Amino acid sequence: MRREEEDDDEIGGDEEEPVSVPITDEIDLHPFRPQDIKEILEEYLRLAQEKGLSEVRIVHGKGRGQLMRTVHSILDRHPEVERYALASPYFGGEGATIANLK
Repeated sequence: MRREEEDDDEIGGDEEEPVSVPITDEIDLHPFRPQDIKEILEEYLRLAQEKGLSEVRIVHGKGRGQLMRTVHSILDRHPEVERYALASPYFGGEGATIANLK
């Protein structure tokens, strides 16, 4: 076995360790991979509701709008979301969504 292969085995390959994110009234989705957004946002909403938060701000950015559409699709189906809307310009406008939790 070559030394490089041994090093790869010790590192643990491509597996990533979970990242701990504090549950506050805001989550910024920029640091997360697009394929992880659904799971992350659903878990965040569950924990925010458990924590007693009634309103959360979800920062998705403006871009081409794909992430915003994904976020809104998740919010449409989430049982703990009462309603949501784009944030006011002061709070991010089209780059963020405010969701009210039940």
